[in-house]
Amino acid sequence: MARDTESIERDIERAREQLAATLDQLGERADPRKLAEQAQQSVVATVTKPPVLAAAAGIAVLAALVVGARFKRARREKQLIRAIAEGKISL
Repeated sequence: MARDTESIERDIERAREQLAATLDQLGERADPRKLAEQAQQSVVATVTKPPVLAAAAGIAVLAALVVGARFKRARREKQLIRAIAEGKISL
């Protein structure tokens, strides 16, 4: 049995409404501000976990020790060069 025009038009209108709702949902999901906010929340949630905080603290301490050792070595090298230049030490 053939469908009448009104039935076809109703189906088309329903399909349009569903498509519009789907497009609205996709637009909300793809909103750059929302995506950035979600990413920030995820990072904050991960970083504030105790194991991550402990690891970050350990890395910071290690980095401070490495930088401190390099400064100390550079200072000693400058003192040695100065002593050689002043003739206090001979090679």
